Amino acid sequence: MAKEAIHANPTGRHAELRPQIFEVSTLYGAATLSAALDAGLFGPADAARRVLLVSNNAAVPETATPLGDMAGWDGIVTRFDLVVDWNATIRPLHPSDWSPVEQDAPLWQRVFREAWGLGEGIADLVVESVHANPAAALARIFADADVHVYADGLMSYGPTREALPSATAPRIVRLLHLDLVPGLRPLLLSEYEVGSETVPDAAFRAVLDELTAVAADDPEVPRDPERAPGAVILGQYLADLGILSTGEEEELHARMLRAAAAAGHERVLFKPHPTAPSRYSRALEKAAADCGVELLVPTTPLLAEAVFGRCRPRLVVGCFSTALFTAATYYGVPAARVGTDLLLDRLKPYQNSNRVPLTIVDALLPDLETSNAAEAPGDVGPLVRTVGYCMQPRQYPGLRAEAFAWLDEHFGSRTQRYFKRRRLTSLELPGSLAPAGGRFPGGGAALRVARRVRRAASRRRGGHR
Repeated sequence: MAKEAIHANPTGRHAELRPQIFEVSTLYGAATLSAALDAGLFGPADAARRVLLVSNNAAVPETATPLGDMAGWDGIVTRFDLVVDWNATIRPLHPSDWSPVEQDAPLWQRVFREAWGLGEGIADLVVESVHANPAAALARIFADADVHVYADGLMSYGPTREALPSATAPRIVRLLHLDLVPGLRPLLLSEYEVGSETVPDAAFRAVLDELTAVAADDPEVPRDPERAPGAVILGQYLADLGILSTGEEEELHARMLRAAAAAGHERVLFKPHPTAPSRYSRALEKAAADCGVELLVPTTPLLAEAVFGRCRPRLVVGCFSTALFTAATYYGVPAARVGTDLLLDRLKPYQNSNRVPLTIVDALLPDLETSNAAEAPGDVGPLVRTVGYCMQPRQYPGLRAEAFAWLDEHFGSRTQRYFKRRRLTSLELPGSLAPAGGRFPGGGAALRVARRVRRAASRRRGGHR
């Protein structure tokens, strides 16, 4: 429970404290924020009025597990003075859809400040995905707040999805992120010269241990080494995102199980994604029976990291889940990938924010089905920046020269999976469909004129037949 179930009006002590609003939509994100607070990255607790704003951003929130039902949530919220259900606050509107019209934003700020006991001081607004609602709506409402962005996964290494409003970008103080790929710097928000700051590993691992401790009563997550799963496979929610069909996603999970069985694991735990709808696939159960593998599925909603901490598996398998890297970074558990080639081909549009996490996993982790080791060309940073430039060239023009040089040296049979030839052609980069090593003589304008002339000539020839 939060320290307060009911607030008072912003008078007395509350009015003297610095207001801090933390927006969260996942338990992993809440754990990241908790670690940042524990490490003192937001100052002392007794100097702030901390409000945790909980948003369920699932397409159909009623089908996703509420954060309050997940193991460890009660411990997370003790770090905050008040917990607010954002979905209930704006009901019947969806958190991803609602944003106040500009002239109403000051009114909403006054309403929320009074309702949440925030006083009148300059606030700290701590959000994820600042370009999208509900974070974008909160940034508009609290127009004078200092904005801190936290990234709870591999997406921090990718580009900002779209240009930010001119009223928001200058207020961003920093980007907080986990050091999931040591040495790799986040591309997110770098075009605005926003500095990045890592959440200390020790603080984050301590929060994960806290979450693990309360997962001890799930019979499907055994601590006994005799019953513990040798491998954990990570489910995602690719069908609900429209990336794969339901049948294709079920088959992807079955491929993971078969690959784990082929690697010698006789007991496998399937960890569904917490945002995925509550459904269980018979396809995975059948694959387990066909392979002679015992399949375990948690009966309580909990983080994948709580499973790692309790079961100590020997292998973690997934497609492009961030948990693959938390397994390796924080628990020393080897991770392997399955299905990244399919997703690299299917992911649309090219600038889809999942592309960089997918690229990182494909480049750095071995393929469990083929036993092929990762073949990343040296440091993964240049590859990630090149993919990031191709995703958002207008926002990162300063990366063009590096991207051109990297593609000129490395584009080939192994690396072309990270790019689309049409994309490279439109950007006049090596690997394109255009002549002269990816550059059409005269540049893009000349290429467009040549195409128009060619189409016109083709129509004339057709007319003479």
